[in-house]
Amino acid sequence: MKIKCVIIDDEPLAISVIEDHLKNFDNIDVVETFNDPLKAFSILQQEKIDVLFLDINMPQMTGFDFIENLSHKPLVIITTAYREYAVKSFELNVLDYLVKPIPFNRFLKTINKVYQYLYLNNSSGDNTLNQEPHIFLKVNKKLVKVLFNDILFIESLKDYIKVVTNLGDYVVHKSLTAISEELPQSNFIRIHRSFTISINKINALEGNTIEIGDRRIPIGRNYLKQTKERIFNINNEDK
Repeated sequence: MKIKCVIIDDEPLAISVIEDHLKNFDNIDVVETFNDPLKAFSILQQEKIDVLFLDINMPQMTGFDFIENLSHKPLVIITTAYREYAVKSFELNVLDYLVKPIPFNRFLKTINKVYQYLYLNNSSGDNTLNQEPHIFLKVNKKLVKVLFNDILFIESLKDYIKVVTNLGDYVVHKSLTAISEELPQSNFIRIHRSFTISINKINALEGNTIEIGDRRIPIGRNYLKQTKERIFNINNEDK
């Protein structure tokens, strides 16, 4: 099944930018776009929409008014030219806050948040995507889908990262902090200023090093206590 989304913005150009970004993702379907928020109410009440891209400053009513009047609220992503509404937006439990003009790299981070939420936080068990949990990485101008279960560890390379998987390595222009925030915290942990690992892929732990595959990865001094607590707690829970 595809992720269904609606875009509401009184600027046609802003809608076009979001639509162009979304064309890169085959499993996302733009159901409808609206310049007038009042006209969008019916489709959100009648059809199950997964994601709503919503501007704030619009005629008739603001994006905040629109959210507060929804009885069935999808994941909301604010798209606005103004930074000062971020705090109020997150008080309304929006998933993300995008400032125009929206660069694709920032947009990609938002889409990965959508995937993570739908996979890991859907208490109803409804598998909206009907696929294995994954993340999209921009590698050499191409979007590559990488399954969470295939990731062994991620290594920082200054302005880049190397994502090491069962199927190969991917070098991505992104920080280790940024990629770590996009991974499910239940299975990934940062153990060093240069390494984030998949807990499920650990073969052994010896002293201040972790063995994954044929690699021995150091645990940073500042990360040692929380790393061992996480690993041993998970092992105890699995018994």
